[in-house]
Amino acid sequence: MSQPIVEIKNLNKTIKGKHIIKDLNLDFYPGQITGFLGPNGAGKTTTIRMMTGLMYPSKGEVIIDGKQLSTNYEEAISNIGVIVENPEMYKYMSGYKNLQHFARMHKGVTKQRIDEVVAQVGLQNRIHEKVKTYSLGMRQRLGLAQAMLHRPKFLILDEPTNGLDPAGIREFRMYLRKIAEEDNVAIVVSSHLLSEIELMVDRIAIIQNGELIDIRELQHVAAAQYYIEVGQPDQLQAMFEEPLTKENGGYVVNLTKEEVPALVRKFVESGIDLYTIQPIQKRLEDQFIEMTGGGAIDAIR
Repeated sequence: MSQPIVEIKNLNKTIKGKHIIKDLNLDFYPGQITGFLGPNGAGKTTTIRMMTGLMYPSKGEVIIDGKQLSTNYEEAISNIGVIVENPEMYKYMSGYKNLQHFARMHKGVTKQRIDEVVAQVGLQNRIHEKVKTYSLGMRQRLGLAQAMLHRPKFLILDEPTNGLDPAGIREFRMYLRKIAEEDNVAIVVSSHLLSEIELMVDRIAIIQNGELIDIRELQHVAAAQYYIEVGQPDQLQAMFEEPLTKENGGYVVNLTKEEVPALVRKFVESGIDLYTIQPIQKRLEDQFIEMTGGGAIDAIR
């Protein structure tokens, strides 16, 4: 794997005698989208505030593109873009005028760069219209363009799909993936919509009581159960010691991927008609509840 864009090293925060963040170590890599999750009060917002320089850590360090945030603030923070829920824009101005205004806050943002980010988020046809005529989804895309103007290497998104309809969420997800891959940006996303996080991110980092409890690559979560439908269910049950659970006309079987070929051969040898065998992947919501003991899910806290 490539070098991380952001390194969180032994991060600690104590507020009014309460130890909020405890020895947190976490890296974010270019081109990778990470979901940052945790129950209410887990310490997500505190961590984000320290990552963006809005709060000083009691101990530890945030390193962004090799620059320590505590000692090289301006250089380090110049590599970050942030979107918090619904970005605020000047509604009486066009989308393009808004981007021009924000471009003045950063050095070296050219007209060509503005045109690039407009194309990247698919707003070419509406960019010269006033923002007050934009749908929520279009405003979110404009916010994404704004956050990317200065070519940040790290993008933080807090509840980026709040209020969007399914089509808008899918569209936003597509543009986010495009930015990660084309600009090689490290992206961290927090959302209480776990079904959307599951489709949006490459991995999840879960924090609970101020401690990192798990980092998990989503595509590498192997199924431990399979759904099987056969013509002779009694013979299927006889192959297993534990009672099988019926589901949608078939059965749920505790099985690993490596055990599947031998079981299929056994079906053939026994003359059992096999209609369906497919893995049952645990949804992110189920995994989250298992890992946190059922803690409620919220935006970054």
